[in-house]
Amino acid sequence: MKILLTGVTGYIAQRLLPVLLEKDYDVVCCVRDKNRFNKKNYNTSKLTIIEVDFLNKESLKNIPKDIDVAYYLIHSMSTKSGDFGDMEEICATNFKESIAQTNTKQVIYLSGIVNTEELSKHLSSRKNVEAVLSDSKYALTTLKAGIIVGSGSASFEIIRDIVEKLPFMIAPKWLNTRCQPIAIRNVIEYLTGVIGNPATYNASYDIGGPDILTYKEMLLRFAKLRGLQRRIVIVPVMTPKISSYWLYFVTSTSYALAKNLVNSMKVEVICKPNPLAQILGIKPIDYDTSIQLAFDKIEQNQVISSWKDAQTSNLLNEGVSKFVQVPTNGCFTDIRVKKLQEGNNALEMIWSIGGKKGWYYGTWLWELRGFLDQLVGGVGMRRGRKSEQELFTGDALDFWRVMIADKDQKRLLLYAEMKLPGEAWLEFKIDKNDVLTQTATFRPLGLFGRLYWYAVLPFHGFIFRGMINEIGRLKNIVP
Repeated sequence: MKILLTGVTGYIAQRLLPVLLEKDYDVVCCVRDKNRFNKKNYNTSKLTIIEVDFLNKESLKNIPKDIDVAYYLIHSMSTKSGDFGDMEEICATNFKESIAQTNTKQVIYLSGIVNTEELSKHLSSRKNVEAVLSDSKYALTTLKAGIIVGSGSASFEIIRDIVEKLPFMIAPKWLNTRCQPIAIRNVIEYLTGVIGNPATYNASYDIGGPDILTYKEMLLRFAKLRGLQRRIVIVPVMTPKISSYWLYFVTSTSYALAKNLVNSMKVEVICKPNPLAQILGIKPIDYDTSIQLAFDKIEQNQVISSWKDAQTSNLLNEGVSKFVQVPTNGCFTDIRVKKLQEGNNALEMIWSIGGKKGWYYGTWLWELRGFLDQLVGGVGMRRGRKSEQELFTGDALDFWRVMIADKDQKRLLLYAEMKLPGEAWLEFKIDKNDVLTQTATFRPLGLFGRLYWYAVLPFHGFIFRGMINEIGRLKNIVP
C-alpha cells in the first residue's frame, strides 16, 4: 500500500512516519523544501521525498497517481499574518483537487474537537477544512483531538514551561476551562489504526484520553508528578490580549501562536462518545502516564520531533536553500580560526552547543540578547534544542535555525531568527587539517543595520573569541 504523508516537518507527521515505515508501507512524503528533510535517518527503499507546496498548484503535479491512502496534516495556526484560516482553506482545496486526480481511496485528517457553537478562529478553521475535504470522491476519515501530550508537543512543553518556571501563578480565568488530553502514542495508534478500515470511511471521531481536566488541574498534576509545589490564583481581569502576552513571556510560544491558543483555550474540548477505541483495540492512556512517558523519552534523549521545529519565520517559507549560501557582498564578518590538537572533541562540542549547555562563553550575554529579542516580539532563547547531542537541518536552536548540519563535512551553519535590522549567519567548520573556522556574518539592512553592527562589535569580540577558545581548549581532548 502506498501512503501520501503531508505536513512532514510538523510534530505529528514526524512521529507518524517511522511507524508507517515499520508497518512496511510505501510512504511518499510531501515537503516544501527537501533540504529540511533528513532522509539519512531512514535506511529504507520504501521512502520517497517530493517537493510540494499546497499553496502552489503547479507543484502538486509531483504527487504520484498510484496513492492508496493520504494523510492531511497541514496546519497554519502559528502564522503571523492572522489569515491562517484563508491559507488553510486554500491548501485544503488544492489538496482535495489534486488527490481527486489519483487512485486515493481514503484521506485521513487530524483535526481539533469542535463540539460547541462558540468556536475560536482556530477551531472554526479546522471545521471548515473538514467540510472542504469531505466533498470529494475518496472516503474521508476525520480524527479530532484536543490537547496532545507527548515529549516535544506544544501542549506538553507549554505546561512544562509554566510549571517549572513559576512557583506561584496569577493566571487568567481560562485555566478553569475543561479539556480531554490525549497521549501522542494514542494519537499515532488511531492514525494508523484507521488505514484502509471501511468501518471508518466517511466518519468523524473525537479522540481523547480517559481524563477530563481543567487546565489548572493539568498544571497542578504535572507539578505533583515532578515533585514541585505550585500555587495558582485565578483572576477574572485578564483580557485575551493580556493572557496572550502572559503566555508568550512565560513559555516558548510565539505571540501569534499564544493569541490563537488563548482563544482556543476558552472553549471546552471534550470528546463526544464513540466506539472507535473499541473498534481498533486501543487502550486510552491517562494524563499522568502520558507525562511520565514523555519524560522517559526526554531523559533517554529520544525526542523524535518538537513543535518548535515546525515554527519557522516567514522568511524560511521561501525554502532553506535560499539561506545556505552565505552572502559576502555588503556584509560584515567576524572570522576566528583555531588549530585543534589531535583528539580534540571540538566537533561534538559544536554539535552540543546551545540549549541547556549554553554557548560555552558569555552565555549570560546570549540570554540577555534573547530577552531583549523577546521584548520586541522575537523568539528569544526560549526554544532551546530538541536533542542534547544531535542537530538536523530545520531544527530550532535557541534563536537560531539550523541550515546545514553535516557531520561528515564537519560543518554547522545557523541562521538567526531573532529580530534584527538585517540577516545573520553563524558557521562552524573544521577542515582536513583540523583547523576550526568560526564565522559570524551579518548582512545589514540600511543605515540602522550598520549602526547595529558597530554597536554590538565590542560584545562580539568578547563572545566570539571566548567561544572558539572554549571549543578548542585542550581539556576537550577525548581521553
